[in-house]
Amino acid sequence: MTREQLLNKLEKAWAELHESYAGLPDSRMTEPGVVEDWSVKDVLAHVTTWEEEALKYLPLIVEGRTPPRYSVQYGGIDAFNALRTEQKRSLTLPEVLAQMEDTHRRLVEYVRGVSEEHFARETPFRHRLRFDTYRHYAGHARAIAEWRDKPERRATQDR
Repeated sequence: MTREQLLNKLEKAWAELHESYAGLPDSRMTEPGVVEDWSVKDVLAHVTTWEEEALKYLPLIVEGRTPPRYSVQYGGIDAFNALRTEQKRSLTLPEVLAQMEDTHRRLVEYVRGVSEEHFARETPFRHRLRFDTYRHYAGHARAIAEWRDKPERRATQDR
């Protein structure tokens, strides 16, 4: 896989994430229940958190270093997610959306500058990038779409 192929995959999944919540009014974006008690806003803040983590740790991986384990630092990924979700819960929807777009832009810029050798074969860099971005977006896009498609949601959808 080349860097451009990976970026195309990333951008396709990014567009599908955007499509999953397109047209929802703000009141629906903050309604809990998408993933347990998370709203769409919370899911998007969560996606941003993992892009921030990618920006923090991909440079270490490029240097040949190993990022710290979440189990050691936070007691596991679930604990990390809960902590970051709580930290971002007070952000407004416009703040979450702006942070999301800015972080994604910075991540794409960073990936564009990484040496092609990190894309040519399965590497720790590609592994981390896949899990923090396009694979992650896809799972959350599905969750949002399924939440929107529930019969009780369709009756009040996009009011």
